[in-house]
Amino acid sequence: MFPDAWEFHVAQYVNDGVDWLLVRFAPAFDSISVFISSVLSGIQSSLEMVPWWAYIIAVALGVWLATGKKKSAVILAAFTFCIGLFGLWGLALETLSIIITSVLISLLLGIPLGVMTAEFPRGTAFMKPLLDGMQTMPSFVYLIPAMMFFGLGKVPAVFATLIYSMPPVIRLTTLGLRQVPKPAQEAAIAYGATRWQLLKEVRLPLAMPGIMAGINQTTMMALAMVVVCAMIGARGLGQEVLLSINRIDIGRGFESGISIVIMAIVIDRITQGLGKRWEPKRR
Repeated sequence: MFPDAWEFHVAQYVNDGVDWLLVRFAPAFDSISVFISSVLSGIQSSLEMVPWWAYIIAVALGVWLATGKKKSAVILAAFTFCIGLFGLWGLALETLSIIITSVLISLLLGIPLGVMTAEFPRGTAFMKPLLDGMQTMPSFVYLIPAMMFFGLGKVPAVFATLIYSMPPVIRLTTLGLRQVPKPAQEAAIAYGATRWQLLKEVRLPLAMPGIMAGINQTTMMALAMVVVCAMIGARGLGQEVLLSINRIDIGRGFESGISIVIMAIVIDRITQGLGKRWEPKRR
């Protein structure tokens, strides 16, 4: 056994640090909470204003336009209709609002960070271990700082989902920019392109397949946090899964679980289809 005399605990220092942050930056955390809550409420209100049948049509059109496959569009639209048949339509919209909010903030922060990491390679030394830690940390751990700083509810759920889902878009944006062919960049420089023009007109368009893959993975990881965030009061479909586990209600768990799977498949097919449109055509 490890000697008891050698034990050294950092828990008290961590608690003291968190208490200091809460006291020192309480107004900042309140402002962030109000901002996220207002964005979330606006998105959820907008989603609830749309008739259910419009979503079915939108899914069918979105899948068809993204993939070009009519059969897939009809099948996924029928699957989406099943969410309503299960009586989970309202909860699905709550879940969708959390996902949209988390993904939008993740992209607003992640894509610029990915560009900066690609433009300034020295930043990789800082970003790589940080992203490694964010991706290897168990998802339940993200609930701890979320609850400490924002309490319970949908706001900490968005915060936890944001941290968990951001690394893929940062990594794949950086990778996409670094894989832009050198001849294309050299040709642009030869024509007098500035560094900003090179980034805007050449590197970003050619890196779009990688960036779209990052958006896809970020969305999928946000969906993966749905059930976990239900533990801190996020409601939505995750709450139904959690209740079915607590009550050992297999049928209820199946309905809510398959509804999450349907949402994931629909989003995955649409984002993948859009990503393929940016890929260069092969001769």
